[in-house]
Amino acid sequence: MGVHPDEKARSAADLQAYLVVATEAARVGGAILRQHFGKLTAATDIVEKQPGDLVTIADRESEAAILAILRKHCPDFDILAEESGQQNRQSPWLWAVDPLDGTTNFAHGYPFATVSIGLLYQGEPVVGVVYDPFHDELFRGIVGEGATCWSGGQVRSLRPSTTAHFPQSLWVSGFAYDRRRVTDNNYAEFCHFTHLTQGVRRSGSAALDLAYVAAGRFDGYWERGLSPWDLAAGVVLVRAAGGMVTAYDGGPFDLASGRILATNGLLHESAITTLAGVSPLPGPFPGIE
Repeated sequence: MGVHPDEKARSAADLQAYLVVATEAARVGGAILRQHFGKLTAATDIVEKQPGDLVTIADRESEAAILAILRKHCPDFDILAEESGQQNRQSPWLWAVDPLDGTTNFAHGYPFATVSIGLLYQGEPVVGVVYDPFHDELFRGIVGEGATCWSGGQVRSLRPSTTAHFPQSLWVSGFAYDRRRVTDNNYAEFCHFTHLTQGVRRSGSAALDLAYVAAGRFDGYWERGLSPWDLAAGVVLVRAAGGMVTAYDGGPFDLASGRILATNGLLHESAITTLAGVSPLPGPFPGIE
């Protein structure tokens, strides 16, 4: 395909070409996840990098296949991938790759995991693909150009929900790997949101959480302790679909902060106020170390 970066011209055609590349890579990575699903051997195929933070043979094989495709089509782009780190070529373009978002789910045979590939231009997410190989749903978007979901041979445009009142809303969140060691762990917020809304879910995949906000399945999502590869693609989907993404206090979203508030837009101010009013639970939180 031979896609070449051009710092001075980011045309819609360029971004569409990069979306095609990301789609190809995500599908290949997803096929590898399906091949390994339910077949992992704990002694040889799963490693615990730190308490609660797993990596499997599927993560590594999926990432290798994805990166091969990205390098083939975009050889001059930087890459930041969960398992192999950053490969710096001094480009304004950077691929942020999570080859298996939801590894703990995957390792336990729970089919809620995804491939997440985001493209940043000068630090801003502009293209995103999230592929759920277990439900065969492909979420794709370009900021300013809209977002879609391919499923069952049909493509539909993504739109956030129209829920405007907190008590009628459904939320999703998660907990960082260091949650047992720090008080900034989202426990108190999770309980508080559960009390104020119709419910809060914890799926185990940040990328799918954001895709579901973009699709209107969740009304909002917040979390902390995340990495750029967890967020980049999903942020694109929410923004491209017409939702809102900021910091907890409503300020500009910072991908490096690991903290995000994403909503349908209608609930954003209520979420900011709610988060600001929650005090963390006192620690420590004993756990398995």
